[in-house]
Parts: sequence; structure tokens; C-alpha cells
Amino acid sequence: MLWSKYYIPTLKEDPAEAEIISHKLLLRAGMIRKLTSGIYIYLPLGWKALQKISDIIRQEMDRFGAIEISMPAVQPGDLWKESGRWEVYGKELLRFKDRHGRDYCFGPTHEEVITDLVRGEIKSYRQLPVNLYQIQTKFRDEIRPRFGLMRGREFIMKDAYSFDRDDQGANKSYEDMYAAYMSIFKRLGLKFRAVEADSGPIGGSFSHEFMVLADTGEDTIAVCTKCDFAANLEKAEVKYAEKEGSPAECPALEKVSTPGKHSVEEVADFLGVPKEKIVKTLLYEADGRPVAVLVRGDRELNEVKLKNLLGALDLRLASFDQVQKWSNAPVGFAGPVGLNVEAIYADQELMFDTDYVVGANEADAHYLHFHLQRDAQIEGFFDLRQITESDPCPRCGGPIELTKGIEVGHIFKLGTKYSEALKATFLDENGKEKPMIMGCYGIGVSRVLAACIEQNHDENGIIFPPPIAPYDALLLALNPKDSTVKEKANEIYEALSAQGIDCLFDDRDERPGVKFKDADLIGLPLQIIVGAKGVKKGVVEIKIRHSGERIEVGLDEIIPRFKEVQKKVWAHYGV
Repeated sequence: MLWSKYYIPTLKEDPAEAEIISHKLLLRAGMIRKLTSGIYIYLPLGWKALQKISDIIRQEMDRFGAIEISMPAVQPGDLWKESGRWEVYGKELLRFKDRHGRDYCFGPTHEEVITDLVRGEIKSYRQLPVNLYQIQTKFRDEIRPRFGLMRGREFIMKDAYSFDRDDQGANKSYEDMYAAYMSIFKRLGLKFRAVEADSGPIGGSFSHEFMVLADTGEDTIAVCTKCDFAANLEKAEVKYAEKEGSPAECPALEKVSTPGKHSVEEVADFLGVPKEKIVKTLLYEADGRPVAVLVRGDRELNEVKLKNLLGALDLRLASFDQVQKWSNAPVGFAGPVGLNVEAIYADQELMFDTDYVVGANEADAHYLHFHLQRDAQIEGFFDLRQITESDPCPRCGGPIELTKGIEVGHIFKLGTKYSEALKATFLDENGKEKPMIMGCYGIGVSRVLAACIEQNHDENGIIFPPPIAPYDALLLALNPKDSTVKEKANEIYEALSAQGIDCLFDDRDERPGVKFKDADLIGLPLQIIVGAKGVKKGVVEIKIRHSGERIEVGLDEIIPRFKEVQKKVWAHYGV
């Protein structure tokens, strides 16, 4: 492809709207353009990269037995009402009515549609298992779309759905998709981890997220340095050191004045106690019920763990007025003694110590010598806090590291959540009707492109791993007005094309400096530089984008040497 005939509107400066590096570089490299908030046009280079990603996904999905279909983006609201998700999903679901006043939505996912399809076609255990997938545009009406393709409203997604007759088969389908995803992200040349994850609004019994490791990632993941344990911060369980106190070891409650001391830090400094001896009382409204949660002062509550424990669809931190109503005290002085809530839940770590400081449920006062089992009525002790780097690995006890990642894939074992709601059943060997066991498997195709750039860039632009790069190489003719340079560049271009090497040829009448800047900006793995001085010597340069290394190559050996360098670059990315 000739650059002069292509559409690559590169930009010299970072657009003001862009905050993170992938958004800046995708815009500057002429790969995307914004249409409206959270909705982007994919320009030729960006679209070609997305097709490379999609091709690898298709190959691995097909290899593991999944079958590609295409489902409508617009879905009838009746299906979502039948599954129970019409209201539960929230405002991210774009709802609208047709001319007849019937409810519809623009699909953020396709569990309802695929289940409706299968329930009408599959009737016998002999037709199972089946795994159907698509690569299609989705829409989620994010309240604050940002970061370009990283968190847009409209995006490209690969979603697959498996149907099995029993748990054994469902587990096999899940394991196959796990293996397929591991192969996909390895083939894409990305540094990633598969982590245990919360299922969120999709539902299901367990799930894994696939995280591209990047310092700019929005998600924090806990990774063991000794074993293969890795989990999203929302999911990571905490292994506690058992050190239980008893009421006999704790003096009687004593109320003390703490004027104006609202925060854990202020109370700890004022009373001269460590933060770990203070218990925070956090008040929440869970599906309309007032509840309290107790965690150590130096820890952070994990709201996902609390929501899952309560089975709550809606969990909200109490307002100032609710805190006053339930505790008879302003924010900062609530405590578990005499608290007016339906239930109190304590983090498991609190059961291994005693003699705590808690709020006294009145302004400017706290209690000393608090013991949970003696002084408050709690529902029990549960794993409710976030894991930290000081905690041991819950699997092997090894050291934990917290690192940043970008979620690019998520797989779920759904069980019968949707098949029971939509009555997707089959007849087993004995003629008995049973619900199909489902799995759900998604990859954010457009997000993979953004995550790749977050992981692979430098101050000059994108550095594409070869499998994702729109083209294998960029051929630069530094002075196309020089007939010799033009002739040799054209010969090289034809030779590369004849060998099946997909090459972008920068034949523009531009200064070398402009071409070099654009070359680094768009980030193709290899650059072949044809200049007047080199041609006179009978050589060209091959530049490796990720290392900056330049290799002088004779004109008569360009093809074998190019393939040699190309192989070296692919090996660098482990593919």
C-alpha cells in the first residue's frame, strides 16, 4: 500500500481531549477519530490492526470448537424482562422504543439473545455441547466515557456462549475457553495474566479476567511471586493470621472525649494508639436495608465482597443524613455499640484481636476497650477487606505483589442463571427435562488495541508487536524525487510484496525528518530506509522499532536479511 494513496491523517501534537497514552497515540497516528462522546470511527490503520486481532481470535476460537455466528445489535426488551435484567442492569443499558411503543435496547451483551436462539433449536442431549460466538459492536451507556477505546460507549467485542448438559461438560467448555484465551493473548504478543475475578452483573459461579499488564491500568491485581495465584483486587481473598483474643483479656468499655476527631488518623494521634487498634464502622444501604460493616482502621473495605455476601443488587454508602439517623452522631463517630441498623458484619481479621477503639455514636466521643463478641451483636466474621502487599498468598503463603492491569477478556461459568429464567431446556437420556448449563466468554477487541499501546510505546510513538501491527514493515523512500532512490524503493516494494510481506510504502514527497517521525509514531515493527547515500553504496537500513537498532543490508540480500530480522523481532515478543 502506498502512503500517498492511503488515509493516514497523523497529528504533530497531542489532542487536548486525550488523557492516556493510547488515546493520544491512536489519535495522533491517524487510527481513530471521535464522532461523539465515547464513540469513535476506526480509520484504515486502526481498522487493519483490529482485523489482525480478530483473525487471531477467530483462529483460536475455531480451533477449540466454537462456531461463529452474528446476532443483531438491537434486542427486544421482552427478552431482558424475561431474564430479570431489564431493570437490574442499570442505566448503562441503552433503552428505547420503536414506532409501536415496544421496548428495545442496544445490546451490551447477548446472553438473552443467544439463550432465546438455542432454546428454540436444541431439544435433546444429543445436540449438546455447543459453543457459539460472534465479533460484533456493543453499546454500554457509560456515565463518564473516557480514555478513548479504553472506556468508550460503543466498542467491538468477541462474545461466546457455551451450552452443556451437565456440570462436567460445562467445566470442560470453560477449560477449553481458558486455554483458547491463553493462546490468543500469547499469540498477540502481549504480557498478560489470567486472574480470578468477580462475575459482576453478568452473574455466574466463578470467572477469570485476562489482564494486560500496564502501569496505566485501571485495575489492580494481586499476584503471588511464588505460585501462579493471581486475582483481581475485588476478588482476592485474604489469608488471616489466627490470634484470637477473649473478653477476659479486655477491660470494660470506657467512653472518652475525642473533640473534632473524625478520621482514623486523627483519633489514633489523639489517643496515642496505633491505627490497627481502631475499628471503622461503615454504614451502607443494601437494597434499602441499613447495615454496618466493621474493618480495622488501617484497612480498606472491599465493597464487592460485601455486596456478594449480602446478595445485594444495590449497595450504597450511607448519606450524611442516614449516618445521623442510624447512629445519632455525625460522620466520624458511628460505632457498633447501640447502632440502629438491621445487621452488623465484621471483617474476619477483627476476630483475632481485642481491646479496640470504636465510635461511641455521639458527637466527639469514642469507646476504648471494645471487644466484638462481648460488646456488639454481629452477624459473623467474613472476608470483607482488600488484600495488601503485607498479606501472604492465600494459596501458598508466598509474598503478594500488587500490580496494574487492563482487563481485555473475561470468562464466566454462568450455570443455569439464564437457561432457567428463559426456560432453555433439553431432554436427557432418560427423557427428563433439564436446564442447559451455560458459559460466557468475552474479549474486548477494540480494548485490546488500546491496551497493546499502553504496554508498547515510547516517547516517539507506538511500538506494535508484530501480530497486531497493521503492516509488517514500513518502506521509506527518503527522496522520491531522486530517480535512483525511487527505482530501488519500488524494486524493494515489489520484492517484499511478492514474498507475501505486507508493506506500507511511504512514497510521499516529504522531508526525511517528517517521514522518520511518522514512522516511529505509527509504530510498525520494522522500517526499511532507502536513501541516496545508501543506494550509492549498494545498501539500505533496516530499523527495529522496539530497540532502535539499525542494520545495514546489501541491496542484493534484502529479502533473506529482512526475514532474518523479522524472525528475531517475533521472537522478542515470544510469538
